[in-house]
Amino acid sequence: MTDLLRVEGIEVFYGASQALFGVDLTVQEGQAVALMGRNGMGKTTTIRTLCRLHAAYRGQVWFAGQTITTLPSYKAARLGIGLVPEGRRCFATLTVTENLIAAARPGAWTLERVQGFFPRLAERAGQQASTLSGGEQQMLAIGRALMTNPRLLVLDEATEGLAPVIRQEIWAAIRALKAQGLSILVVDKTLSELKPVADTCVILERGQSVWSGTPSQITPEIEHRYLGL
Repeated sequence: MTDLLRVEGIEVFYGASQALFGVDLTVQEGQAVALMGRNGMGKTTTIRTLCRLHAAYRGQVWFAGQTITTLPSYKAARLGIGLVPEGRRCFATLTVTENLIAAARPGAWTLERVQGFFPRLAERAGQQASTLSGGEQQMLAIGRALMTNPRLLVLDEATEGLAPVIRQEIWAAIRALKAQGLSILVVDKTLSELKPVADTCVILERGQSVWSGTPSQITPEIEHRYLGL
């Protein structure tokens, strides 16, 4: 397998406060990687840094064989990094279709294909995004990212705050995308739902990568130490 994304030793500051102290992770072509850890351990900061929404103080980020450590975020997106941000952040006053086509780039993921993948987006095509349920907004956020025709789909807290039945719909969609060969980096806290999806898990603790391995290698001791409340 070829490395699609490689993050090595990134350190990040917010003003004078250091948030990341050395994060390493790799996503190979066609692989799904879970980025895990308790709240406040640096997962979203890592996502923002590799998507070029926050500057790295030290370390390197490579994507598709080239360094993107200092690249503007829009250029990183054009290379094929599709972000589904925490909190969804749909364009509230735009319709569902307008949200989707606003981010569109040429490729296999067309409006029709996204609507076929998430039929509810076709049903709600003319509605403003602000009128959608939380689950529908999450489908819209994923659909919007797919419309960029990404090589890597990055999902930050993909199912947070959603009802259990909607969570299962979103996880089924993520599994389907992986089965189609899309590379995925997903942040979530629920090990039981990550296990059928993730090939590799990377755990962060206080802004550092402290463990990596397959989901089956996460013992109760590791779960309690790094993921428990």
